[in-house]
Amino acid sequence: MLLCLDVSNSHTTIGVFDDDDLVEHWQVSSDERRTADEWQVLVTGLTARADIDDVDAVSMCCTVPAILVELRALQDRYYADLPSSVVGPGVKTGIPIHTDNPREVGADRIVNALAAAELYGGPAIVVDLNGTATIFDVVDADNRYIGGAIAPGVELSLEALSRRGAQLRSVELAVPRDVIGKNTVEALQSGLVFGFAGLVDGLVTRIIDSLDADPDHVTVIATGSFPESVVEHCDTITTRDPHLTLTGLRLVHEKNHG
Repeated sequence: MLLCLDVSNSHTTIGVFDDDDLVEHWQVSSDERRTADEWQVLVTGLTARADIDDVDAVSMCCTVPAILVELRALQDRYYADLPSSVVGPGVKTGIPIHTDNPREVGADRIVNALAAAELYGGPAIVVDLNGTATIFDVVDADNRYIGGAIAPGVELSLEALSRRGAQLRSVELAVPRDVIGKNTVEALQSGLVFGFAGLVDGLVTRIIDSLDADPDHVTVIATGSFPESVVEHCDTITTRDPHLTLTGLRLVHEKNHG
């Protein structure tokens, strides 16, 4: 069994693979105060409840420096005898990175690009919708990672509105009756749902134009803990793969440990 951890700013997704099959997965908060020992207690508690007790390899990626320190300690303390990988310098991913500074590209973005190239082939665009950021990663026709775009996430935008708007408040992320909101709640919901759907479609369209590619030949993959209410209103999304990053971590493990 391969244990995978995908740690982002707000959430951590944990998955277990049996060969190519994702047999179980969970989502927990990304707490910077959590120590390596607490991570181990959390992981073993979840896997034990799922009757998984034979983890024999580990693959991880992390975009939060404070948590990355603890994950490396987790690797050294509990998984030193197992094949393990923390995505970063020195770890083979098998996908060429064609950006100005490859070292500054987030580990999750590289893993997503790898999975997109291996599973779907280029040209492809990964749209990673999570609470903090909406991230676009681009794989060209030669299966090279060539960059992307980063915009605020839905939850972050809603939080900013409720904090800075004196008469605004947090609302349920749901589809309103109409794009023209008849009250403050529906107006906020319209801006979030249709506004972010428009953001996704607008950026995807511009990226495809920049690639000089036929839109019918570009795979656009929605992944992450995306809000269904937003994705279902995106006209450019062709595939939904919420576990793309976990699959990428599995591929990283295979490239580094056979």
